[in-house]
Amino acid sequence: MADAKKSVVVLSGGLDSTTCMAVAREAGYDVWPLTFFYGQKHSIELESARKVAEYYGYKDRHFIADLNGIIRGSALTDADKEIPVGRSEEEMTSEIPVTYVPARNIIFLSIALSYAESIGAEAIYIGVNALDYSGYPDCRPEFIQAFQEVINKGTVAGAHGQGIRIEAPLQNLTKAEIARLGLRLGAPLQFTHSCYLGTDPACGVCDSCQLRIKGFKEAGVPDPVPYAIQIDWEN
Repeated sequence: MADAKKSVVVLSGGLDSTTCMAVAREAGYDVWPLTFFYGQKHSIELESARKVAEYYGYKDRHFIADLNGIIRGSALTDADKEIPVGRSEEEMTSEIPVTYVPARNIIFLSIALSYAESIGAEAIYIGVNALDYSGYPDCRPEFIQAFQEVINKGTVAGAHGQGIRIEAPLQNLTKAEIARLGLRLGAPLQFTHSCYLGTDPACGVCDSCQLRIKGFKEAGVPDPVPYAIQIDWEN
């Protein structure tokens, strides 16, 4: 794909970002995966990202940016903050949870933008989703639109009219629709990891695991990753 159009894909190693990478490939992009170590408590998702990148043949161009120590203030990064487990849907939607990572997608997109402009990429793919119960402010459509304006006004590519587009193809999809899309595109979902606790097998009770399990149940297919709890995929 030497002459194909390029895209940078923000790859966390989870269900959404892996499906997002599959969408970029289906769109004909030559993909450049970018993963971030931002001080999260566990490294298993980084290993998942490596497996996904290697599955697609991107091992030699998969870049992991080390931001350890820069981002703090989240239950995903701080030892003194506990990750909630066993919460109901009502509890998940009541407020932005402690798993929100301050300005994470602003930072990720800024670095992805610099990388994209330097390699001549036309697009940045990111698997943000506005329908999750989390309600993270940096996953909302208005944030993506605002950052697109930053690109248009603050880069040489934008000033010269070539532009770099932010593609958020999962923005308005349910978890069930994301699961179906990933499976339809043949994404290696068996390598993905979404558990906030970072356990192997996945805990099945943190917010992220519950959302993922609910999505696969609604999609009518079992999740290809194992869980520490028994799950009846037919009910």
